[in-house]
Amino acid sequence: MMAVSTRTAESVTEGHPDKIADRISEAVLDHILAGDPDAHVACETFLTTGLVLVGGEITTTTYVEVEQIVREVLAGIGYDRPGLGFHYQDCAILSAIKEQSADIRQAVDHAAEMRQDASSDPYDAIGAGDQGIMVGYARRDTDVLMPLPITLAHRLAQQLTTARKEHVLMFLRPDGKSQVTVEYDGQRPVRVSTVVIAAQHEPDVDQADLERGILDAVIRPVLGDWLDERTRILINSSGRFVIGGPASDAGTTGRKVIVDTYGGFVPHGGGAFSGKDPTKVDRSAAYMARYTAKNLVAAGLADEAEVRIAYAIGRAAPLAVEIDSRGTGTHGDERLQDVVLRAFDFRPGAIIDRFQLKRPIYEPLSAYGHFGRTDLDLPWERTDMAEELRALLP
Repeated sequence: MMAVSTRTAESVTEGHPDKIADRISEAVLDHILAGDPDAHVACETFLTTGLVLVGGEITTTTYVEVEQIVREVLAGIGYDRPGLGFHYQDCAILSAIKEQSADIRQAVDHAAEMRQDASSDPYDAIGAGDQGIMVGYARRDTDVLMPLPITLAHRLAQQLTTARKEHVLMFLRPDGKSQVTVEYDGQRPVRVSTVVIAAQHEPDVDQADLERGILDAVIRPVLGDWLDERTRILINSSGRFVIGGPASDAGTTGRKVIVDTYGGFVPHGGGAFSGKDPTKVDRSAAYMARYTAKNLVAAGLADEAEVRIAYAIGRAAPLAVEIDSRGTGTHGDERLQDVVLRAFDFRPGAIIDRFQLKRPIYEPLSAYGHFGRTDLDLPWERTDMAEELRALLP
């Protein structure tokens, strides 16, 4: 009999302060890319009661109205009526944006390979926008090859938002969190042992009505057969949750990196995604690492795969590409690494070209994760390289 263990992951709704910040940063990025696909953008947002501060480094030939973008995002999330402690029309909006450092810009636009080796390969022209380690992951828990706890946590958070916006649960407000603990028998998920929901609500709702509504409209439709008579369900375990959003907690871009990725199943390189153009390998290489890991698993070459890619700022070629199949590979990790390096080009220019990352596609990614999304057509989620990988390993 295999050892029984548990794994837990959380998600948050788009009305959570950190996710509002992420969405504003992504919306600014999308508006800029729509007018200038070659722009260099690193947009950060901070918000608290009555205030939104947008800052960062942006070099572009286009112009966007930051204040208008911010107010449209806030209204779209649901901070659009009095009484929520934060209102899209009344909050102050400050902009503190400057141009990207010329030193960084020249390293990105003229990679070391192009400068030193006089390479004619166009993918040698774009250097990594920073040093760092990016991690991608896939496993057989789900049909999207993501860990089950983070997948269920995201779906619960999405369902909270859907129930609010479609007026299924009239008492819901924009802020909310979900958490799921999954019990594993060895590597196989067998049941959900605990569910935690924190849902911001109107002040006059009865606690029993709130719990019943969330159980029937959110938890049961999402979790279905993963629930059993022993599953522990905690809904607003702290009691009232009327004051939420930026009136309750400050929010900043990039503070939910585990929510954005794999729910803690693998290490995180440390770099956030939101508000960054694709020359920032924090974002583009993390997408490439996920694509590589997912295709390895989809090809049947491993039951789980972790891919790590390391870069130096200003250099196109990665310093290292490492594969860890956690002992589940059909071949050794060194052999899988060799096949991956033959099949994929990990230079930033090649990644940008493969996924067409200079498009305004990022705002929907600001909540509910960047991976395993079935509601979006994300190129790094495709498994179109699985057959080729199998063919390289006779």
